[in-house]
Amino acid sequence: MSDITQAPRSGYILSCNAGSSSLKISLYQINASPVEPPRLILVSSISSITAPPATFSFERLSSSTRTIKNEVTPSVTDHASGFAHFLDILQTVANIDKTKIVQICHRVVHGGDFLESVVISDETYHHIEKLSDLAPLHNGAALAVIKSCISVLPNANSIAFFDTAFHRSIPSHIASYAIDQTVAKKRGLKKYGFHGLSYSFILRSVAQYLDKPATSLNLILLHLGSGASVCAVKGGHSCIDPSLIFHYTNKAGRISHDPKVATQLHVTQAENILNSKAGWKSLTGTTDFGLITRRAQEGSEVDKLAFNLFADRILNYIGSYHLKLDGQMDAIVFSGGIGERNEANQSVDSQEGVVFDITARPTETKKILVCRTDEQFEMALECSQTGKFWEQTP
Repeated sequence: MSDITQAPRSGYILSCNAGSSSLKISLYQINASPVEPPRLILVSSISSITAPPATFSFERLSSSTRTIKNEVTPSVTDHASGFAHFLDILQTVANIDKTKIVQICHRVVHGGDFLESVVISDETYHHIEKLSDLAPLHNGAALAVIKSCISVLPNANSIAFFDTAFHRSIPSHIASYAIDQTVAKKRGLKKYGFHGLSYSFILRSVAQYLDKPATSLNLILLHLGSGASVCAVKGGHSCIDPSLIFHYTNKAGRISHDPKVATQLHVTQAENILNSKAGWKSLTGTTDFGLITRRAQEGSEVDKLAFNLFADRILNYIGSYHLKLDGQMDAIVFSGGIGERNEANQSVDSQEGVVFDITARPTETKKILVCRTDEQFEMALECSQTGKFWEQTP
């Protein structure tokens, strides 16, 4: 692993978003001018990596290239083999030369005290590795993909983009826990925030939609998916406890322990249940929130419980954050798989665009918006606009 190599403004940017059991990949054409955003060429996704059989999807936009949708792929057994399969399809199906990829963007959930994106070197790789106990579901997956990229695409920069960087503006009295601060600083124990790349995309997109400077906006942002969080933005900056509502797919707790450490910490059975045997599936038998919603409407008591539990958490945070913003709020914005797609937002599904107004009375100054968030694009855009990653022209 080496330090930054400034790349020419030609070829492709690859964005990788590794989840606990998934991998989303987008490929972008680089524009010669940093003012122009990169252009999306193709998208790919791999699901159920840790719950085989994994399924693979691949679509090249504006092309006659064969589209692959939810193809069962037994050869994919982890994130590294999933990325290798993607590169094979990139070459054999899309006929794109992988050596034309000059920058690779990696979403890393936990960056500790990193305040901006960094090119992966031996030092930064091992630092992210040490942070994995604070984000065990995601950092490990991201590191597996990073390692694969450095191995098979050694001439491209692998760049880490951190969710936590968006929340660096949170005041210390909000980020801190009421524990010995010497221990807290030594072990990095504080509130770091969640879904920062998503919130960065949403803030920029909503500012464009409302035709206002981002620094003038007060917003309550909700990223609602298999992981669900809420963030308050004041004057364009994350300012209030960015709270994880729940990691709903299979976990309920706000803290995840390294299993090796858990024994030493004498984690109770109750804590173990909340951290590893909870969430949608434990309550309802499924992780499909759309199915949960339909069954709740049909009268299923367990699905009603799950739906109402989720709604109650959301309302608690919205009410609290509205108060902390002194009632001065431009919009509440919903995003993520659940936030973007539900019965209340059905009209949005068929529309083109990124931000949509679903306010009951559109004349109101406080709006309710839906934003189609895109973490891969947010990384590619920042990469394209960050001068240190590129060769400088005279």
